[in-house]
Formats: sequence, structure tokens, C-alpha cells
Amino acid sequence: MNIFRYFEDRVEAALKALEKEGALPAGLDTSRVAVEPPRDPSHGDLSTNAAMVLAKPANMKPRDLADRLAAKLAAEEAVTEVSVAGPGFINLRLNASFWLARIPEMLRSGPAYGTSELGAGEAVNVEYVSANPTGPMHVGHVRGAVFGDALANLLEKVGYRVCREYYINDAGGQIEVLARSVLLRYREARGEAIGAIPEGLYPGDYLKPVGQALAATHGGGLIEGNDETEALRIAREAAVEAMMELIRGDLAVLGITHEVFFSELSLHRSGAIEETVKLLEDKGLIYVGVLEPPKGETPEDWEPRPQTLFRSTQFGDDADRALKKSDGSWTYFAPDIAYHHDKFRRGYRTLIDVWGADHSGYIKRVKAAVAAITDNGAEIDVKVCQMVRLFRNGEPVRMSKRAGDFVTLREVVDEVGKDAVRFMMLTRKNDAPLDFDFVKVKEQSRDNPVFYVQYAHARIHSVLRNAAEAGYDLSDGALANADLSRLGDEAELALLRLMAGFPRQVEQAAIAHEPHRIAFYLDDLAAAFHALWNKGKDDASLRFIREDDRDATLARLALIRAAAYVVAAGLGILGVEPTEEMR
Repeated sequence: MNIFRYFEDRVEAALKALEKEGALPAGLDTSRVAVEPPRDPSHGDLSTNAAMVLAKPANMKPRDLADRLAAKLAAEEAVTEVSVAGPGFINLRLNASFWLARIPEMLRSGPAYGTSELGAGEAVNVEYVSANPTGPMHVGHVRGAVFGDALANLLEKVGYRVCREYYINDAGGQIEVLARSVLLRYREARGEAIGAIPEGLYPGDYLKPVGQALAATHGGGLIEGNDETEALRIAREAAVEAMMELIRGDLAVLGITHEVFFSELSLHRSGAIEETVKLLEDKGLIYVGVLEPPKGETPEDWEPRPQTLFRSTQFGDDADRALKKSDGSWTYFAPDIAYHHDKFRRGYRTLIDVWGADHSGYIKRVKAAVAAITDNGAEIDVKVCQMVRLFRNGEPVRMSKRAGDFVTLREVVDEVGKDAVRFMMLTRKNDAPLDFDFVKVKEQSRDNPVFYVQYAHARIHSVLRNAAEAGYDLSDGALANADLSRLGDEAELALLRLMAGFPRQVEQAAIAHEPHRIAFYLDDLAAAFHALWNKGKDDASLRFIREDDRDATLARLALIRAAAYVVAAGLGILGVEPTEEMR
């Protein structure tokens, strides 16, 4: 149960009752009415803004409406106290039995706790990673990969039908450089001394196997039997295929898979770009003109001569954008519009793109393009992931020799493990820089959020193993029938209230497209559990297993088993395996 949605329904019922009594006009718009945790927990368990947002349309003073609404809510069985604060906020305090009744719900749900139908099966396309297929995944890609995957998990948790998609940038200048780099490695594999890698080509050793494979397949005929254009085409196709296989393997190390890999080159070959531009032209959104000289750094698509332009400013952009260069070739923007149009034609009305920080200046034009090509039929949310800075005990980490000029994803995962990488990448909001220190990530301390949350889960399972050895029936059914009224200490109820808030946290994180909220929540939940554990160390009457009180023991085992399920549910969203034993 999402207790906040439950009480929104109770507020709605109270408003209907006041309307029926003639105390409120009929037909008030209650869409802005919300029930949330109060800013100050000392004010109660729940707070509603109903009187604040309805006072004006009801032609009443907020306090007057709040007093009437509070009287109705005071009659609710679960409510023990109602107070009106400030200009008209209504605070509610709930009785212990209401909170205790949530434990059997959690036990029945298990790690599925927090699942909802908020999304109602709506199709959502989440495009993330989409790294150029020019080499192995590096640490700069990790954050977007983890963020996008956790966001997809989060949206699925609340009932959306999610497509995980990767856009392969297999057209353009970087792929041309990749092909030339592979041809160089092919010549090396054929025994030619290539010397130092020329500036502008990719120097990493990871291209050597591609060159060797080409040599094994073609012998000396790749260059001798073809002109340069054909040799580059063969090298390009082999290189992209090899790099995508490498990238898929890298992502698998992080537990990430995509349902769709979409080729940019396919847009060029299929005529989709021309078709999309024609649609925009039919809408009167294409013209030939000269862009104003840009202020500051000159973008790649600006030329001081006539170009084919898209009227991006009609949809909130700062300037119109070039689709075709003066030499007749497409800019980067043209296939991007066609690609998002393709998503729309595949039935997606909610699009989420996860980008690196270096693309943030591109957001307005893409939003404008999506609005134009879909006639505002689709919404796009672009989430930017800021850079990750690697440290080892406070010192910057040196680059990888194998990769050439970056630290690879596999190097990071091999050292600290998939789960630590995934969790740490979500310990900051996506648009804030993140520092990743190898030494601190492996510390077993409160300052390491990965350890702190996993330790809470492992501690619970340690208690449960001890209880099983002592002969307790730990089936969920048996625990759900425990005398939960034996739970009454404030630390127990504080933990329970936090657990009961998990469904709301999940829905709010999904609505905001912010999976880091789940990591923050888990840290708070772990803190509440560890506080209860420590309280039991000091006070024997609060220990989880009491030889002198079987009923209290069963109640506490029910509470912490439910807490373990909530932790597991949260970690599942983040793509992290819950640990039952700390090594």
C-alpha cells in the first residue's frame, strides 16, 4: 500500500462529504491536492495541502477550510491526532496499529514490495549509453549506463512497459577514423612495421585483434584487391561489429542488456532522413538561410553561407538549426531527428535520452525537433550525467595502457565489483559531478554507502539464521501471524514508518526520473535499522532474539524480515544483488 495515496483518497472522501453538506461548492478541481510527509517530522506522520490549494476556488479562508477538513479527518480510524499549522496545512498523526498492519503486507509482497500500476502499461523508450563504437567502454560511460538501467528498472517497477535502447553511432567521421585505424592494425598483422600510431588515429591495443581477424580472412587481398573506398568499407563493418561485441560484453559485466540496438547508418541507407525532413518541410518548418554568427565557441553546424535550416526557434530553441551543409551532406542533427521520429512511429510517446555532460547544449534543439515532428504527440526528457572523477586514496587514477587514453569499465568493475560500481554511480544526482575513490568504495565503514546498506541486509540475515537454529518458524506466513503489538519502541516504529514509505519513494522517483532517490532512501533505511540494532546492544529488552519472550522475538523477526525485503526491493531497482553474508 502507498499510504500517501491511501490518505489522498481519504482526503478526497472528506472533501466530498463537505460538498454534500453544502460546506463546499461542487466540482472543485482536486488535482493539486497532495498528501506528503511533513517537513518537520515532529508535526506528525502526514501532511496535506488541501485547504491551501482549494481555499480560493471555494471562496474560503484557508484556515477555515482546514478546520472543517481536519474535523472530518479526525474521524478516520487510523488517525490519532489532527492539527492545523501555518496558513492552513493539515498534519495527521497515525496510530501504531496502522503502521503495524503494514508488516504483513510487506511479508506477502517480499522483494516485490513497492510495485505499482502507476504506469498502466504505457510504453516508454529509454535510450542510454549509445557510446560511439570506437573502443571498449570507459569510465566516462559507466555513469550513464548505470543511471539509464536503474531508471528502466524503476519505471518497470511502477508499471511502465520499458524498451531499453542503444543508438549505434556507426556513421560519421569517428567511424571513418576507426576504419583507418583498423586498416593500420591489419597491415601490422600482415607483418608490416607501422611504427608509432599516427596522430588522429585510435592507438589502443584493443584494435589489434580486429586487424588480425581481417588478415586471417582476407590475407593480403584486403588492400591489394580493392580500392581504398572498398577496403575502408570492409574495415569499417568489421570494426563496428567487433566494437559492438566488445561493448555488449562490457555492459554485461555491469549486468546491463538492451532490447534494441539501432543503427544510425540504417537511417542514411533507408531514406528515413529524407523522409523526415520532407515531413518537416510540409509543415513549413524548413527553409534555406544563413545562420547568425554564434557568440563564443563556433558549433560544427554553422557556416557563413546558405544552408538548409529547421525552424527550431518556433519550439523554444535559441536559434534555428542546420540540417544540411553547403556541400549537400547531412549535419549530425538531421539523423537525430529521423531517429526520434522512428521511435515515435514505433509507438513511444514518452522518450528518455541519457546523455553525457558534453551534449547538454544539444538538449533544446532535440526537444524542439521532437515537438515538431510529432506535433507535440511525444514528450522527451533528456537526463544529463556529469563526469566521474577516479581517485585512489585521494590521488587521481592514471590512464589505462591497453585502452590508450582512458580507464576502462572492466578495470573498474574488476577491482571493486559490479554491485559497488552500480550503487556508487547512484549516490549523487545525475547532473552533479561524482568522485569515485577505489579505496573508499572498498572500506567497511559508515562513510561507504554500499557497505552500509549491504551490511544492514547481511545483519538481518545473520539474525534470521540464528533464529532458525534456535527453532523459530521463519516462514512469511508464520511471521505475519506474530503478535505485532509487541512492537512499541520508538526505534522500531521509526524503522517501520520508513519502510512503509517505500512505495511512495518509488513512485516519486519514477515520476521525477531520478533513481538516485532510491539509493538515498536505502541509506536512510539502513541507518534506522543500525540504530535499532545498536539500541538492542545497550538494552537487552530490545534485542531481536529473546530467550525469555518468544512473542516479542517473533514480532521483531517479522519486522526485520520485512525490512530485508524492502532493502532487497530497493537494491533490485538499482541492479544490485543484496548480500546475505559480508566477506
